[in-house]
Amino acid sequence: TGVQACALPIFEYDNYLREHRDNVRKGAEWMLDNIEWIGNSVISRIYMMKIIDKHDESKNFADEYSAYDAYFYGNNKSYAVVQDFNHAWLLHIHRNPHHWQHWVLINDDPKEGEIIIPMPLEYIVEMIADWWSFSWSKDNLNGIFNWYEERKDYIKLDGATRSTVELILREIKERLDKDKENETNKTY
Repeated sequence: TGVQACALPIFEYDNYLREHRDNVRKGAEWMLDNIEWIGNSVISRIYMMKIIDKHDESKNFADEYSAYDAYFYGNNKSYAVVQDFNHAWLLHIHRNPHHWQHWVLINDDPKEGEIIIPMPLEYIVEMIADWWSFSWSKDNLNGIFNWYEERKDYIKLDGATRSTVELILREIKERLDKDKENETNKTY
């Protein structure tokens, strides 16, 4: 008797992860190709793409995967499902330095309070690519700008990181606007 291979079903969350990672890659490559100072910075393209290749890798860990899958693709939002997701999200932001929350230090001593630590450029680029991935999935590359405007007062970034984020976003917008203008002015 032969053993037949059994094809495993492709789950909705797996499809989401694949699409999300592809779109993060598109965003990061776009920034490296179109924002000269990022492409020519101290972070090499090879190093940056190695980071991008590992984007959200921890979402495949059992303690994140099951909780995310149940929360976003399950049939109920029970207390247990929500608590599991909150725990998984906390693990995720502490494992992945492309999340701004990763860089917020909450001290034990109330006098010290919160300290917002500057983010390295490679993680700023990955963070923006992460945010921008949802615009790529909706085929609306300008979607990131409204998304950021709605959240910028909530997102905790140190001054230098915020300046870099907003510079990159301005340069993305300028380039997209220029490309749109060039496309409109094309004659056939």
